[in-house]
Amino acid sequence: MFENRNFILAIALSIAVLVGWQYFVAGPQIERARQQAIEAEQQQQQQQPTAAPDTAAPAPGDAAVPSATEAPALTPAATVLTREAALQQSPRIPIDTARLSGSINLKGGRLDDLHLKDFHETVDPTSPTIILLSPTGGPDGYFAEFGWIGTTGGLALPGPDTTWAVPEGARLTTTSPVTLTFDNGAGLIFKRTIAVDRNFMFTVTDAVENKGGGAVSLVPYGRIARLGLPATQGWYILHEGLIGVLGDEGLQEIAYGDLEDEPEIAQPGIDRGWLGITDKYWATALVPEKGRKFDARFSRFDQPSLFFQADYRGEPISVPAGGAAETSSRLFAGAKQVAVVDGYQAGLGIENFELLIDWGWFYFITKPLFLLIDWFFRLFGNFGIAILAVTVLIKLFFFPLANKSYKSMSMMKKVQPQMLEIRERYKDDRAKQQQALMELYKTEKINPVAGCWPMLIQVPVFFALYKVLFVTIEMRHAPFFGWIKDLAAPDPTSIFNLFGLIPWDPPAFLLIGVWPLIMGVTMFFQMKLNPAPTEPAQQMIFNWMPVIFTFMLATFPAGLVIYWAWNNTLSVLQQYVIMRRQGVKVELWDNVSGMFKRKPKKAGAKS
Repeated sequence: MFENRNFILAIALSIAVLVGWQYFVAGPQIERARQQAIEAEQQQQQQQPTAAPDTAAPAPGDAAVPSATEAPALTPAATVLTREAALQQSPRIPIDTARLSGSINLKGGRLDDLHLKDFHETVDPTSPTIILLSPTGGPDGYFAEFGWIGTTGGLALPGPDTTWAVPEGARLTTTSPVTLTFDNGAGLIFKRTIAVDRNFMFTVTDAVENKGGGAVSLVPYGRIARLGLPATQGWYILHEGLIGVLGDEGLQEIAYGDLEDEPEIAQPGIDRGWLGITDKYWATALVPEKGRKFDARFSRFDQPSLFFQADYRGEPISVPAGGAAETSSRLFAGAKQVAVVDGYQAGLGIENFELLIDWGWFYFITKPLFLLIDWFFRLFGNFGIAILAVTVLIKLFFFPLANKSYKSMSMMKKVQPQMLEIRERYKDDRAKQQQALMELYKTEKINPVAGCWPMLIQVPVFFALYKVLFVTIEMRHAPFFGWIKDLAAPDPTSIFNLFGLIPWDPPAFLLIGVWPLIMGVTMFFQMKLNPAPTEPAQQMIFNWMPVIFTFMLATFPAGLVIYWAWNNTLSVLQQYVIMRRQGVKVELWDNVSGMFKRKPKKAGAKS
């Protein structure tokens, strides 16, 4: 049928996008990430936890812009310790805030032990908390370090093997910063003061006092280093790796694999910005001191061991004899919560810090959609209800367009007898048939492609909501009601084990939960609200489409499936009301029951 051709084309394209994405991109990426995790676990189990010294990492070289040949090296240990054993290899002072716990390594004065108290590995609140930073002697070494580089040789500067002194009982909290001290014995006294706020931002102030006989020139630096190749989600729509906003260069997103062919990417003379390493939900980021230029670098080092690094070097600072100087920078180390990240951008003036969260190309849709959902969450206290409320607002926003579309569809149904008459009259002349149909559309003021708009409207909102559910930590482990404990994860139930009554775990492709089934049923009713196509091929597409979508969306986040089911329900109600107002008979139940009636046999057919 001509009036259904564009509608079917729109639906077919949507299916092609979703199916193609799921089976050619998402599916292989999930399997690859799962395989990497298995291999990493096997490798860790093979390593014996025998004692070994803490690995060292010398400071960056002395060139104006660090280069690969002058980069800091990480000396690999003979064996890898357990994390607990690695922590015991050096003196430490504890970190204890409402949201963070861990310790500062006095050997090197680095931050290499950090837990995020508010976040757990699973939805079980008794599961272990998320570990962000770890010492280099154990598995998954990941740390932040600050220090000085001499512009001339011969200076005894604190380095990664330096043990800093602290007052007895020192403890880093939000109300009590800690000060580390090192005297080089040659007239220079270094002090490092570390403070932390109530969320995830550390302020590191490095000061030097010159009691020697001549002036010295020092360059401040900061770096974040991560040992090994981190396990990633492996999704194309999500950036994981090195990241930064560097002055006029803007956002820099560098995947770990990007540094294989080009192991160093440097940007000298940056006057503002930040840089670091990001995961899906967690990140570390250096924020150099405002008002001073710095050289930024992202790099990969394969020898003597693989590690990735984001670092900066500030402008040289002259310290006269008998004088002092200091520099201050910040380190973000924590969860990428939208309110927290946006608060740092506004309160501290960190340029485009919100881009630490991967909002994607459709930022102008994705972030406002999240903010709207978050507003309703604060109102109702449940992200699932917030998604339902936002769906209603979206329907209201697009109501004029959808209303016009459904009116046009109703009118097409009203003139169906005339259309059938035209087809019968010109059944042997396709050109005249189409010309007569177009005249009918023009006379009755009908848009034959109007039926595709409701589906096309849903597609960008669908992908924007998918992005919100996928990248925002607020959706992680956010419950709805009943069995939905995590809106960012698929519905955990399955019809193939009678929703848990049968003690059997079906394979992934058979995990068809309650909400995917509800979505499929609502989509089925939405399709059946329209008159059944006369052509067998079109009937088959319309009949099987809800089934295909049910299987396909079963692996998507539950929040997305809930949105789709609720949106279908609202669409059915809206179209029903419009059809009744237009005086068009609603044949929903006739179309549904017609599927189960035996078709009469054609004359002459064999019995």
